[in-house]
Amino acid sequence: MLALAPAAVAARLLPAQVANPHQDAFPAPHVPGTQPDTTRLPNGKLQRDEILKADYEKNLKDARDLVDMSKAFELDLEKSDRFVLSVGLLKKLDDIEKISKRIRGRMKR
Repeated sequence: MLALAPAAVAARLLPAQVANPHQDAFPAPHVPGTQPDTTRLPNGKLQRDEILKADYEKNLKDARDLVDMSKAFELDLEKSDRFVLSVGLLKKLDDIEKISKRIRGRMKR
């Protein structure tokens, strides 16, 4: 009787695993509780794609600003003395940090 128990369990589970013939062979992954974003703009493009494109453009602009600010910081740091801490240098560091946080925030979405 114990030898038949695994076969009985397998027989009950197999019908539940039969695939739906109308379903795609490789369905897209779906996160429970979310709907895929298929909102279209009046021009016919997907809203999600346009948001990604705008974020990309903003990231490029911010990255260029970040490079410019870090070069300016380097020049100001070279001009300063090792015993003098400029408030302007601290302000530039804060601005650099803000820009990098904006870029990071957009990339984590």
